[in-house]
Amino acid sequence: MSAFIIEGGHPLQGTITPQGAKNEALQAICATLLTSEPVIIENIPDIRDVNNLIQLLKDIGVKVQKAPSAPPLGGRAALPSPPQGGSGRGSYSFQADNLNMSYLESDEFVQKCATLRGSVLMIGPLLARMGKAVITKPGGDKIGRRRLDTHFLGFKALGAKFRHVPERNVYEIFVSQTSSLKGTYMLLDEASVTGTANIVMAAVFATGTTTIYNAACEPYVQQLCRLLNAMGAQIEGIGSNLLTIHGVEQLHGTRHRVLPDMIEVGSFIGMAAMVGDGIRIKDVALQHLGIIPDAFRRLGVQIQVEDDDLFIPHQKHLVVDTFIDGTIMTLADAPWPGLTPDLLSVLIVVATQARGSVLIHQKMFESRLFFVDKLIDMGAQIILCDPHRAVVVGHDRKVTLRAQRMSSPDIRAGIALLIAALSAKGCSRIDNIEQIDRGYEHIEERLNALGARIERE
Repeated sequence: MSAFIIEGGHPLQGTITPQGAKNEALQAICATLLTSEPVIIENIPDIRDVNNLIQLLKDIGVKVQKAPSAPPLGGRAALPSPPQGGSGRGSYSFQADNLNMSYLESDEFVQKCATLRGSVLMIGPLLARMGKAVITKPGGDKIGRRRLDTHFLGFKALGAKFRHVPERNVYEIFVSQTSSLKGTYMLLDEASVTGTANIVMAAVFATGTTTIYNAACEPYVQQLCRLLNAMGAQIEGIGSNLLTIHGVEQLHGTRHRVLPDMIEVGSFIGMAAMVGDGIRIKDVALQHLGIIPDAFRRLGVQIQVEDDDLFIPHQKHLVVDTFIDGTIMTLADAPWPGLTPDLLSVLIVVATQARGSVLIHQKMFESRLFFVDKLIDMGAQIILCDPHRAVVVGHDRKVTLRAQRMSSPDIRAGIALLIAALSAKGCSRIDNIEQIDRGYEHIEERLNALGARIERE
């Protein structure tokens, strides 16, 4: 198990470029299973979860090759190296023209899927194209209950059948040989991002028209729908919670570029607010950030928009807003276009050094706030009201966090603890950084380029 050793108290300065969006990359990579033709995906982040999914596709027979990035407008070649603090630009070609169906049904494949939550996104494409898929409970962050009912109910509405195999602890999802998936109307029980993505990918080959109401409309889902349309699908209502999919018989190859990761952008805003001495975040795709910048502004963070960049100057003081009637500020997660739950951990860390109090309400996952005990050990004033709510009383930078030895419980808590350690006095140690590696690309190298002192051991 690897660890980070962080020497805190060093200001960060310079330019950093966000990686490609992890969640979009997972969906787009799985979508390549829907065609036998090559599909090129650009701006794939070099992170553990994505790399494990790519290896899983290789294992089932998908041909995966590094591909040259398309030149920018004007025909000039892409830059040979990223800017200071930037990440590499991974472009891959995927061709699923000879899938190994026997391996797809093997215990080895099922066991690998159980360690990777992103593998659940393979079910929709496999069901649509091959007529069957096998699933067990997938892995991922230990942040609370993450049920798959929405996926299953959607597949069932399209005509899929389920069979539990208790001796293998798996579910077989299939379409009978005498029938096919059929378009229908469905109202999702929750606006699940992966559930919506999975059902959309299954529905592209369904006979007739499928209407999905209460669909998730996050930028990741919008990008998936645009990718599928570029492959020949017919999807309407992109960006809304009402999607209409007209079934087609086949899809073809295309080229698609993954958006910058809005969670990483938010993480860098928080980092710049805590320890920055002038940080520019390049090429953030501002129109896809939603209310993320405004959430940090409510904690007093000054953010300057310059074209498609964000510049966060040195923040001498952070002052938490109140509501118009003077009541305590509340930051709560919600489905898009609300605030993503993935950034609440970072917002908590920033709030510890602001002047004022804020209530953080984590509605979606009941275990995601438990990491605050580590911040309390570092000297933060946080009251954990219950598994879903925490009140942060800011120090106004009058009390610096203390260095500690910690362990990363999940991806987002991990980056929040790293930000806290960068601002703390002394040397901190964060164990289990494999969790951070699942979502953040070469993070210590990129932050050290800005002036951080982080060692991996």
